[in-house]
Amino acid sequence: MTWFDDGRLHFAVGIEDTFVPQARPGERAIDEYELTEHYAQYAGDLQLASDVGAELVRWGVPWHRVAAEKGRWDWSWVDGVMARYAELGLRPVIDLLHYGTPLWLEGQFSNPDYPDHVTEYAQRFAERYGDVATDYTPVNEPVIHALFSGEYAYWPPYLSGPTGMVSIATALAEGFVKTQHAIASVLGDRATFVHVDAGIRYSGALDAPEHADTVTRLRHQGFLVEDLVTGAVGPDHPLLGQLERGGADDSLLDWFRAHPVRPDVMGVNYYPLHSTEVFEAGIHHGGGFADPRPYEDTGTEGLKDVLTTWADRYGAPVMLTETSVTGTVDERRRWLDASVGALHELKADGVNVVGYTWWPLFDMYEWTWRHTEAPRADHLLTMGLHDLVETPSGSLARRRNPVADTFQRHATQARLAPDAMVEDSADVVA
Repeated sequence: MTWFDDGRLHFAVGIEDTFVPQARPGERAIDEYELTEHYAQYAGDLQLASDVGAELVRWGVPWHRVAAEKGRWDWSWVDGVMARYAELGLRPVIDLLHYGTPLWLEGQFSNPDYPDHVTEYAQRFAERYGDVATDYTPVNEPVIHALFSGEYAYWPPYLSGPTGMVSIATALAEGFVKTQHAIASVLGDRATFVHVDAGIRYSGALDAPEHADTVTRLRHQGFLVEDLVTGAVGPDHPLLGQLERGGADDSLLDWFRAHPVRPDVMGVNYYPLHSTEVFEAGIHHGGGFADPRPYEDTGTEGLKDVLTTWADRYGAPVMLTETSVTGTVDERRRWLDASVGALHELKADGVNVVGYTWWPLFDMYEWTWRHTEAPRADHLLTMGLHDLVETPSGSLARRRNPVADTFQRHATQARLAPDAMVEDSADVVA
């Protein structure tokens, strides 16, 4: 029996692992492991995950460092991390791609050889660490990859528009499929795959009919990569015309249908303060960080909607693979209690929800750091179970906060009484 077949709600944490090593004039490279000092403090960080009762850790590999030079592989740092996972008995869910390609890969995702390069990297990882790591996410949030690198021209290779989105989406999907097949060839039945995408929602179209076509397209795009990799893009797919205009010819779409991969678990990321974008009459935004739309807090209603939608669409067990709020300790505790309660309610209603992930384990730094010269402290996002605290020496200390206590109570309750919700009034912040 696999972990996601035992009927329990499994608790996980994530360590923020966004990597965008390329930079143009006026930009800085993003490496969240460097910003949060995870490279130096990984042993203690994984201990923190264990201490809060997490069973699983969503953790990403810095491909741009492992393969800093084409054809040369340096796994020395990853060796230490994987050994620490084994020592602590934590189960890693490996994020193979979290927005970063090596510097030598010209054109990044649009490079025609990208799918083969990412497949080689994934296969080498599985061959080296298959005794410790058997759960894999081939691409984290491919819709965000495709929007930020394709439609919004915010990240490299800085393509734009709906056809740019398709170009990145199809490249990601091809690498996704080849990666999953390669890992399965190495690990066989021991390999499990947690597909993860963003649960983006859109509202306001009924009051702003001029945005109706854009909202419809964006809603379909949210499922595009998962539709491609599962072989679900046929002649009736609503984005077929856009795919064709973006260079996805019949032979490529036929290839996807002939080589489908399925999720063992369908992961969905949802942030109540940011996952629902609002369209307003008479106001037009390009989207993304460069020209953001306003957001609507849809709370647990939005959470239940995205989990149910993705579970129904792909017929797999579903997991909340990222959630949190940026705010005070009390605000975070309230959302933790409410969101865990919502998952228990979904399970009681028959939705096969298998996991809950608080992201991140400790605070992170906002991606806008890339576009300023301000110190990292100015971009701190208070989202974690542990605070990041600047020390007089300039290093970052991890300070456990009460959100970690609330998480630990929920995780412990799920192990001891998997069908019960935490009802202790001490856990609920008024």
